[in-house]
Amino acid sequence: MARASNLLLAAVAILALSACGSRQKLTAVEGTAPAPTAYGASMVAAPDQLMEPSTQSRPERNVELRRKSEARADDPFDLPPE
Repeated sequence: MARASNLLLAAVAILALSACGSRQKLTAVEGTAPAPTAYGASMVAAPDQLMEPSTQSRPERNVELRRKSEARADDPFDLPPE
């Protein structure tokens, strides 16, 4: 009986959480001011520009896979704790 109760409770929770999402386009509330211009910027950025991550926040990765195991090089900053 407890197992059936737990399954029913889980099903209700999943159903309730699946109904939380909204598919409507976001719009500004009437009478509110748009976002202020960023410090040092000459003009207000468009929403598409604000959503695009900058190079600094999402740098390109250079990942080289190792084909065979190699000994690590000596690290001069790998010091024991004081």
